Amino acid sequence: MRKVIVNNIVSLDGYFADETGNPLALNMDAAFDRGNLESIESADLVLLGRDSFDGFSSYWPFVADAPEPEDPEAPEARAVDDTNRAISRHYNQVPKVVVSDRGSVPADNAWAATTTVVARADVAAWLSQAKSDGEGNIVVFASHVLWNALLADGLVDEMHLMVSPIALGSGVPVFTAPADLVLVKVRRFDDSSNIQLRYRPTNEDS
Repeated sequence: MRKVIVNNIVSLDGYFADETGNPLALNMDAAFDRGNLESIESADLVLLGRDSFDGFSSYWPFVADAPEPEDPEAPEARAVDDTNRAISRHYNQVPKVVVSDRGSVPADNAWAATTTVVARADVAAWLSQAKSDGEGNIVVFASHVLWNALLADGLVDEMHLMVSPIALGSGVPVFTAPADLVLVKVRRFDDSSNIQLRYRPTNEDS
């Protein structure tokens, strides 16, 4: 049976993004990149909300073949390093499902051929069936409105939260409703102040 795994970054005080809705206020460093690569390598399907899909599909398809930076030591060079190029290649190949009532993905979208659209009203029934279709992972990146709804419906198996050492003070809360979780793993990184906390919702207890 497939697992649904939510992979998000969160501030130390529990925010998904700052007051403007920008998650780039958090510490998205090289350890964050490596964690995302591991997650997408484990996925045989990526599930996204429409806003996250639109943002990701305007950026990630083109990283794999982006030109080499003039200065490989410049901070912006990390955006096209080996880790991020590998993330791009996996994103381009893996089947993607976008949950949306805004209609189909435009034909000129770089991910159109690898993406299916599921209506919001149908996602719980679709996901219940999709979870029984194999043994891989269905990974949700960003898409916090979507996964909060799935969590409330008991359809999330694991939460992988990369905790950034930044307190935003205010912003977009990562959880939109109370949730009861069990900590199953803490992961630290030698080169980062981020830590990854892995949780299992209590409804997944055996």
